[in-house]
Amino acid sequence: MALAEAPGSYGAAGRAARRVRTLSLGSVPPPAMILLGIVSVQVGAGLAKHLFERLPPTSVVSIRLLTSALVLGFLARKALRTVLRDHSWNSLAVVAGYGVALAGMNFAFYQALSRIPLGVAVTIEFLGPLSVAIAGSRRPRDLLWVALAGAGVVMLARGGGDVGLAGILFALLAAVGWASYILLTAATGRRIPGTTGLALASIIGTLVMLPGGIATGGGAVFDPWLLLIGLGVGLLSSVIPYSLELEALRRVPARVFGILMSLEPAVAALVGVVVLGEILTGRQWAAIGCVIVACAGATRGQKEPPQAPEA
Repeated sequence: MALAEAPGSYGAAGRAARRVRTLSLGSVPPPAMILLGIVSVQVGAGLAKHLFERLPPTSVVSIRLLTSALVLGFLARKALRTVLRDHSWNSLAVVAGYGVALAGMNFAFYQALSRIPLGVAVTIEFLGPLSVAIAGSRRPRDLLWVALAGAGVVMLARGGGDVGLAGILFALLAAVGWASYILLTAATGRRIPGTTGLALASIIGTLVMLPGGIATGGGAVFDPWLLLIGLGVGLLSSVIPYSLELEALRRVPARVFGILMSLEPAVAALVGVVVLGEILTGRQWAAIGCVIVACAGATRGQKEPPQAPEA
């Protein structure tokens, strides 16, 4: 799952990566990159849900985080040594919290995904960034967005069908995790430049989740075919969308980025229909629409929308 992050780099590796991205993505319009990133995340989630037939959600989360940790850790390998050597224990503790939030957010989301439709899970999870966007606001109209989003979640909770209470609670927990992730991304970015903090957090998150993933998955975790699919989930859900979104943020205002990201619940619902065969009711689509409008409205009304600087 991806979010608005301020662009950045770290040393020669960051400059080289930026040149590669510029050469490969320079001709792609930023809105197209944002939408491609959204589609990539949701297709990755759909692929992950197919894996639940063979692996428990904890194991799938572990494989996804491991993929991100290996890729990001390799790209930031020189900077990681510098961070571990030069930064204080206080800074490293913040990064550790960031990694735990990353692991917890993904764990809760995949638990929700195993119980409720993809579009519903993503819609409820979006309450996390919405809460961060309006936290501390004194504008009366923001109460409208809160009420609208709340109405959408109530409609989903009372919609019946495949939406059970346990799935809703896990999705709400994922929303809390996403909000924490955003705040800790910002805190990490103030201490550690570039993508190094994200790489270190991914490694920590992997270490947190991997023992449970191996224990619950048993021997199936080491099945080469399942590992290959899990690798695809990690690339689609993390590496590809992060790269697309960071490049887009260099070329569009963060406010525009936030509005386009508000489309993610709708994209998730469509991917659920196409990839997973999850047909939603008219009531559920209306509820998703409420949350989308609330997220877009909260983002559009801000002069400086909250961002999570790249870690």
